[in-house]
Amino acid sequence: MIKFGSRQVVSGEREDGISLFEMLVAVAIFALLATFVGPRVIGYLGRSQADVAEAQMASIATSLELFYLDMGRYPEGDEGLEVLVVQPPEETRWRGPYFSDVAGLTDPWGRPYLYNYEDATGRFLIQSRGRDGEIGGEGENEDLSRS
Repeated sequence: MIKFGSRQVVSGEREDGISLFEMLVAVAIFALLATFVGPRVIGYLGRSQADVAEAQMASIATSLELFYLDMGRYPEGDEGLEVLVVQPPEETRWRGPYFSDVAGLTDPWGRPYLYNYEDATGRFLIQSRGRDGEIGGEGENEDLSRS
């Protein structure tokens, strides 16, 4: 017979279950892990959405350059980015689609990318307002743009 503290266990016999103390230790360990690891994982998730938006905007910019090579111009502001997927009426030089799907023209937060073309400078600007959808912001709410 082996004696543990105030209880006795006969050799070969086994006590089933776990004690309340063991359960509390396990809960404390999980709580500590959640406290330290949780915010980092959430931060990575938010950052990964911004990274996806950056990659999508780069892909859209490449599609705009291909459109320019065929058409000799960038899409006008009123045409928007949809012209990369759907042929404009009466355009014979259009050899698209330049982008695979209209759904790809929305940012990771479900809002369409903003497109602006300035005739005076001959440059385009693709923007996402970030997670909050508002102008400005920091962190995950930061505006993203590509020209």
